[in-house]
Order: sequence, then structure tokens, then C-alpha cells
Amino acid sequence: GLSSLLTPRSSLFILFTLRFSNPTTPNTTRIIMASVVNTAPIKWAQRSDSLYLTIALPDVKDETINLSDTELNFTGKSGDKDYKVNIAFLKSVDAEGSTYKVLPRSIQMHIMKKDKEEEEFWPRLLQDKALEKNQVKIDWDRYVDEDEEEEGFDTSNLEGGMGMGGGMPGMPPGMGGMPGMGGMPGMEGMGGMPGMGGMGGMPGMEGMDMEALMKQMGGMGALGGDSKEGDDDDDDDDDDDDLPALEEAN
Repeated sequence: GLSSLLTPRSSLFILFTLRFSNPTTPNTTRIIMASVVNTAPIKWAQRSDSLYLTIALPDVKDETINLSDTELNFTGKSGDKDYKVNIAFLKSVDAEGSTYKVLPRSIQMHIMKKDKEEEEFWPRLLQDKALEKNQVKIDWDRYVDEDEEEEGFDTSNLEGGMGMGGGMPGMPPGMGGMPGMGGMPGMEGMGGMPGMGGMGGMPGMEGMDMEALMKQMGGMGALGGDSKEGDDDDDDDDDDDDLPALEEAN
């Protein structure tokens, strides 16, 4: 009966109770129920500077997600059921620097911790220990031990996601535009490489008569050849002077 609907994972909203009497059913009580809103399951992992939350619901529609520095509130539909999340974090978070994305099989959130200087991991996610026990599980796929942390979360799943605190939609923290990448400082001339524009005609030679230049270069080649030949003749003479006199044959 009604008691079977009152589970820890659901909230029952009763609009009103109508009492009426008639000859056949005296003192009958009717209970009109508006709807049952289920509490969505959550998985989480952490690093020293951030949290990674997953609302494990497929094909979520009509979602509303509000993140403050202390709480997370979510409502949405999965299948034909309504779900909600209302949680208060153990410590403060940075809503402005956090992002989320609705994926086909879940909603994933990268939530930055407020105190980034604190290196110790949180002992738990929520202020309410009982609620955490019933609603929250460890995300073992992303879990690392505090002593083994080497890097932050892989947030590739959140590319194109939404800011959770009024930030730029679709831009994870620090991705506002990657300053300097438009031209890479010091590389502004890569379009034409400064100083190479004159290679087509070699600066300073625009007004020279190329035919005259070639003739001049040919003449210089001839001079070089005459000089070499003269040097060779001198070398031959020198060689002759060095030869010993031949003795006459008897």
C-alpha cells in the first residue's frame, strides 16, 4: 500500500486529504497524490583542488542545476520519472570556476574547491553523514589515494559544457580564450617571414642590366683563366730548373 512508496530514495508529496460521507461509504478518506520525486544517485571523487561529481541518470531532460558555494540543487527527468538532488557540501566550493555537461548516460560536474591552498583531501562530500551514506558513492574509476595524487582530473568529457556560476558557457576554468595563441607572441610575421620579401629580385639589383652584368662576369672569368695559365707556365719553368742534368751516355 502507501507504506511501500515511502522509501529513503523518494519523497512523497501529498496535496490534500478529502473526507466525505455518503450512505454507502461512510467516513471514507481519499488521498490524492501529486507525484513521487526520486532522489538521484551521486558518485564522487576528489583531488586537492577540485571535486568530480556524477549524477548517474541516463537521458536527462528538463534539467535545472544550481550550484552555490555551499550547496548543489538539481531537478530533472530521466525516463518517465522525476529526480532531484539537494545537498550541502562539507566545505565551500567555487561555483564561478565550476562546469557541468549533460551526457547520454549521466550528468558530470567538475567543481572547484574554494580553498585551493588546502592540500588535504576532504574526509567526505556532505555535511550530512546519513544522507551521504544513502545517496553518495565513491567513483572508483576516478578515485586516487591522497598520497598518490599526481595530476588533476581528465575533464575531456566536459568540453563544450556549461559554467555553473555564471561563467562563460562551454569554457572550463582557464579556457576563456587562451591569451596569446592568436598569433603566438614574437611570431606575428610568420605569414610572410619578415626580411624574406626581397628574395624574388635580390634587393639592390633592380636597376642593373643583366646582359651587361653577365658579360662583365664572363670577362672576370677570362681574367681568372689567364692568370691561372700564367701561373702554370711559371710553375713549369720552375720545374725544369729543378731537374738534374742528364749524363751523356758513353
